[in-house]
Amino acid sequence: MKIGIINGPNLNLLGTREKSIYGNQTFEAYFKQMLNTYPHVELEYYQSNVEGELINKLHEIGFSHDGIILNAGGYTHTSVAISDAIAAINSPVLEVHISNIYAREDYRHKSLLSKNCIGIISGLGLNGYNMAIEYFINKK
Repeated sequence: MKIGIINGPNLNLLGTREKSIYGNQTFEAYFKQMLNTYPHVELEYYQSNVEGELINKLHEIGFSHDGIILNAGGYTHTSVAISDAIAAINSPVLEVHISNIYAREDYRHKSLLSKNCIGIISGLGLNGYNMAIEYFINKK
C-alpha cells in the first residue's frame, strides 16, 4: 500500500506556530512516528507553501498511490485550482485538518476541496493523519 501525505502552507512551522491550536510537535517528528507505526505501508511526505507545487505533487502521485492525505491549510478555503487537481486524479484524497475548522473563523467553515475528497477529518490534532491511514488500510 502506498499513501502520500501532502501538507500545505505554514504546516512546515508545526511545533513552533500557535501551539495552542497546532501543538508543539514538528510534522517531521510525527512522520517518523507514523513510519514506525505503519512499517507495512509505504508512506511519502511532501510539504509546500506554494499552491502550484501542491498541484504538481497531486498530479505526480495521483495516478500511482492507493490514497492521498491532504492538509491544504489555508488553500482549503480559497483554491479552486487544488480542488480541480483533486477531481482530475485517480487516487482517492482524504482531507485532513489538525484544528477544528468549524470552531474557528467563519471563512474557515467552507472547504472548496471537500466535494472532490472522499471524506474529511477535522479537529483531532495530528492523530487525524493516523486515522486517515487507518481508513486507507481498512478500505482494502
